[in-house]
Amino acid sequence: MLGSDDYAILEELLRQQHLGATNTKQTPVDTNPEERQWYNHAGKAFSGLYEEIRLKHANKDYCFIRISNLLSDRLHQQRINKELQRFGALFDYASIGILVTNKEGQIVLINDFALEQFGYEREELLMQKIEILTPPRIHHRHVGHRERYNDNPQSRPMGIGLDLFAVKKDGTEFPVEISLSYYQNEEGAFVIAYVNNITERKKSEEKIEKLNNELEQMVEERTQQLRNALEELEASKAELTVAFDKERELSELKSRFVSMASHEFRTPLSTILSSVFLLKQYEGEDDQPKRNKHIQRIVNSVTLLTDILNDFLSVGKIEEGKIQIRNSNFDVREHVGNVIQEMQGVIKASQDIAYQHAGRPEVFLDPSLLKHIVMNLLGNAIKFSNDDGVISIYTASEKEQFKLVVKDNGIGMSQEDQQHLFERFYRGANVSNIQGTGLGLSIVSKYAELMNGQISCESELEKGTTFTIIFTLDNQTDNFNHEVNPVN
Repeated sequence: MLGSDDYAILEELLRQQHLGATNTKQTPVDTNPEERQWYNHAGKAFSGLYEEIRLKHANKDYCFIRISNLLSDRLHQQRINKELQRFGALFDYASIGILVTNKEGQIVLINDFALEQFGYEREELLMQKIEILTPPRIHHRHVGHRERYNDNPQSRPMGIGLDLFAVKKDGTEFPVEISLSYYQNEEGAFVIAYVNNITERKKSEEKIEKLNNELEQMVEERTQQLRNALEELEASKAELTVAFDKERELSELKSRFVSMASHEFRTPLSTILSSVFLLKQYEGEDDQPKRNKHIQRIVNSVTLLTDILNDFLSVGKIEEGKIQIRNSNFDVREHVGNVIQEMQGVIKASQDIAYQHAGRPEVFLDPSLLKHIVMNLLGNAIKFSNDDGVISIYTASEKEQFKLVVKDNGIGMSQEDQQHLFERFYRGANVSNIQGTGLGLSIVSKYAELMNGQISCESELEKGTTFTIIFTLDNQTDNFNHEVNPVN
């Protein structure tokens, strides 16, 4: 049909051509428009409509030809149909589940892949609420989430950071990833959900996680094995170092022993040999005093050799761990007094030993080892003191301690010598001309340690030396007596 605007334009054209009066009318002739290919002045092709319109004007017949570059409805519809087919193919054959819901959450479209995922027929899901595909335990929460999304729709993943699950028709749950989008047309607002079943991915992730855990366990076990091996190597190294140090120490001790033995044994043996030779010369009765003198020299030399051998035996027992502590209750005041009496045979002519005891007389210690300690300290004090020197011994018993102090005013020791005082075979620089093995104080220190005692020394050259040993007692005695008792 020719529009009213077209007639007005046409009549104006006819008047301009002096073709008569108005009242133009279309002749009832079939003039369907045809779609043809046209070219403009630039040679560019375009599709357009060719239309012939038959009409009468002033009782004469005319043909009005109209050419338009507007696409025909048919072509437009064809293109729309092609786009719809393309969209339908994308929708129906997509390898991911796609669902479209309206604002009320009702499913209005669902593709075949989603139907296969959930196990439904299309008719079973159309116009059903989307919650039919979610676990029942979250239905009420999902409704709230859906309503909030409708208030502010935007393209985004659903449930960021959460594990999402969907439900099949048979009630089986499976993990999913969901992305949301939306669109709006004259029919209203719609939400598009892209649902991806990630069961296989989850299985792969769990498998990878399991393998990672196993690998971490293997690495940890291997690391522990390496750590243990390293610790064993370190321990072996430490043992070898200790063994090496001990071997070196034994070598040094052997050298010291050979040096000491060659000196200390030579003197008494020479004395014995010379005295025996002289005894043969004194055969008369008048020579008896001389014989007695040499006999005493022999006895003293044998005693000295015995003491040296006893020191060696004591060191050997200490090294082998064969020293056994046999504690008992005894009167320490009487015990020390007896040791002093035994030492009278080796005391110098004008020397004197003064003894005092404080506290209870009974102690719980090893009397044999204590005797050896007292005799050794007294022997050193006698040996290194002047001929007229006074040697003091002080003992004190308390509830938990026993103290032994031996003091002399002899030659004393340098600070350097005191640093090596309890080492085996060590002898001070100022005693090289005095008989001794260098073992006595080492033995005393070990005995004190075995008896829960600690030994200390204070000394100054030419002023004397004080040894103090404090023993920790095992509270096996009573009968306290705190008076200071001098012992003659």
